[in-house]
Amino acid sequence: MEGYFHRVNRQTPTRLWINNPTCEEAHKAIAAGAISCTTNPTYSHKQIAREPDYTLGVVDKIIGETENDNEAADLIQEELAKRIMDIFLPLYERSPGKQGFVSIQGSPYNDDDPNQIIKEALRYRELSRNAIAKIPATKAGLEAIEVLIAEDIPIIATEVMAISQAVHTCELYQRISKETGKNPPFYLTHITGIFDEHVKNVVEREGISISPDVLWQAGCIVARKQYKIFKEREYPGVMLGGGARGLHHFTEMVGADMHITINWKGTADRLIESNPPVIYRIDTPAPQHIIDELMEIPDFQKAYTNKGVTVEEFAQFGPVDLFRSSFVKGWDSLLKAIKRRRDIDQSNT
Repeated sequence: MEGYFHRVNRQTPTRLWINNPTCEEAHKAIAAGAISCTTNPTYSHKQIAREPDYTLGVVDKIIGETENDNEAADLIQEELAKRIMDIFLPLYERSPGKQGFVSIQGSPYNDDDPNQIIKEALRYRELSRNAIAKIPATKAGLEAIEVLIAEDIPIIATEVMAISQAVHTCELYQRISKETGKNPPFYLTHITGIFDEHVKNVVEREGISISPDVLWQAGCIVARKQYKIFKEREYPGVMLGGGARGLHHFTEMVGADMHITINWKGTADRLIESNPPVIYRIDTPAPQHIIDELMEIPDFQKAYTNKGVTVEEFAQFGPVDLFRSSFVKGWDSLLKAIKRRRDIDQSNT
């Protein structure tokens, strides 16, 4: 029997990417219809918990090669991502260069330094032909993206939560591509689930009265508007949904000419098991009264209006800051693991 994602692939232009997988999950995802993969700065920390023997072996090897913990963290992230790149490389070679990408994103502590972001992206490109740099759509990240487009480096512009972020990033790509004649693969995210998590936190903290049924739709409503603008203005590249926190962050986007990255465990596997019908949802409009109710949330209003957030505010915008804080937490956990393994190594000598 044909599986859910195979039917999505056959009946719609929507495509599945898998997020932060183990090697086993990467193989399962490809068999289920996934075409590419994302990782983020929490990846190494998560792999320590999920595949401790292998991952701690990588940690031990790398701390034997460098005494600098920050450098070790970068190298661990690269090595763990590289083996997933190897799994997806045949897809990249068969496409060619249209599928099989695996993203990598470095230390969140470098997010304010465009020069460091550029150095990381150039280094990642040396890992494999199918490596793609994931770069935050913030002031510093956009400065780096401007340089990397000219270098013909494949890019995922990530941490996009607001319409103004999306428009500014796409227009930057258009401008630099026209000036340089370079048009590297380009993916523009909308981090729908994290956006929902943030507005839920705001509603609870501020005591805003709003129906849970309405709140459930917030991220998808912003994502649909972003997709509509993306297509109407014929921006280059592909829109990439991410940060899923529920099955609806995939199913509500079905029918779109876009890609969506989700975790295997708890999302992709549940969709395969439940095997829902493939129904076009992307063009389902939200009634105006729903949008009006959501507009009572200040950060929804900022995200939904076309000029709601300025470039200087991108990094500090609430849902972007929430997403980055999870990356900082994951990276800090990796650094702590490195320190613990050094302590163990020293106690054994």
